[in-house]
Amino acid sequence: MANLRALRSAIEAELRRINDEAGDGDLTAEQQARWTALDGEHETTVAAIAAAERAERVAESRARWRSTQFGARVEPWGDGRDVRSLGRQEVRDRALAVLDRRDNTAHLSDEARAAVERLVRAQNPNTNGVHIAQRLLLTENPDYREAFMRLVTRANPVLTPEQARAVQAFEEWRSMSIGTDSAGGFGVPVLIDPTIILTQQGHPNDILGLARVETITTDAWKGVSSAGVTWKFRAEATATTDGSPTLAQPVVNVHKCDGYIPYSIEVATDYPGFAGEMEALLSAGYSELLVQKLTVGAGDGSNEPYGIVTALDANTNVEVATTTAGTISASDVNGLWAELPIRYRSPAARTAWMSHTGVNGAIQQLGQDAGAAFTVNFTAEGVTRLKGRPMYENDYMADLPAGTAAANLLIVGDWRNYLVAQRAGMQIEFVPHVFDVTNNRPTGERAWYAWARGGADSINDLAFRMLQNKTS
Repeated sequence: MANLRALRSAIEAELRRINDEAGDGDLTAEQQARWTALDGEHETTVAAIAAAERAERVAESRARWRSTQFGARVEPWGDGRDVRSLGRQEVRDRALAVLDRRDNTAHLSDEARAAVERLVRAQNPNTNGVHIAQRLLLTENPDYREAFMRLVTRANPVLTPEQARAVQAFEEWRSMSIGTDSAGGFGVPVLIDPTIILTQQGHPNDILGLARVETITTDAWKGVSSAGVTWKFRAEATATTDGSPTLAQPVVNVHKCDGYIPYSIEVATDYPGFAGEMEALLSAGYSELLVQKLTVGAGDGSNEPYGIVTALDANTNVEVATTTAGTISASDVNGLWAELPIRYRSPAARTAWMSHTGVNGAIQQLGQDAGAAFTVNFTAEGVTRLKGRPMYENDYMADLPAGTAAANLLIVGDWRNYLVAQRAGMQIEFVPHVFDVTNNRPTGERAWYAWARGGADSINDLAFRMLQNKTS
């Protein structure tokens, strides 16, 4: 859905550009042909979005009919029972009832709320929806939320007996969870936890929007991949041969990352405002770290994700050199596209381009001369589409160098084959006072020390191609 909406926006932007260029005059033959093609593509895309939205509504309606919460109102915390004693269906229904309460989710977009609902319903080897539902019930309990706000905003908080019990219940549950990290800190309530809702918040991390993102409840994501079954035509009554596929199990390990987050004392107000502010504070630095590491992270040996550039740079089968060192040409772009297998650039694929802003500018300049490979003129922000696929800027990638210096310049591929695994659950500790480094006096700020776990890797390098600067 995100890709379809991005495609619609890109088409509309190009239609506006053509219209602005023509002004009050008629379209040129070239503009008219492009307009007709874009108009048809826009109509198809709008129809696809409408169909997908209808399918989502039907799926949500069917899910409500399957759930025991359809009918009588479900009270998430009405009987005070330990969430660990609840059956799978009951814990899920109670968690969904929390999501239905607008006072709990007012700070979330509809997409984020729907994403949490999908996680609560998930059940596969990597993601246990019951685990997510239990964490949600424990951390969104009003007593826990109030206790959490006090614990992370006050140096000497005083908790009521109910709040203390809510915190203890979460700690007992956490200590019994599979793959528990070392003790310490306080669990961030699910509905402001960036490891659970970050991918749906419209932030500038384009890789998270393109990649396959899995929120897991284990210490590593494990999948199965295969090159496929071998088919052959044979003569009549001829024995077949073994065409069974070779199965592999890609593994994406998760690693700990942490951050120091200062904030003004004024942030700690009532919970609704606090929730929105805290979500933004926790997400900002975490998202920026992910942009960098999902681009050039060194991998397991350095206790961080494999960035897409790092992963592809280790596979010579997906690397393509420029024709001329220090220069990018139309033939380089066309050649890279041609090298990508067609199944990874089909309409069903999540195909997109990515480069440094400087490389994007170099590609934009290919249209500066008459008869050149036309991209966009300098009135546009940059090249937003190549070969009919979206193009994204990422300044953690290399800029176009002078001469024969090594540089990974441009990536194109089906981004469903780059997997980001985020372990559900962020923990934070409270730092009561921030001091000025020059005079050692309080600044009127407090801080959080936060940590989470995540990882990433390409699970199929052949779904990508990467353009490198010629080094000889």
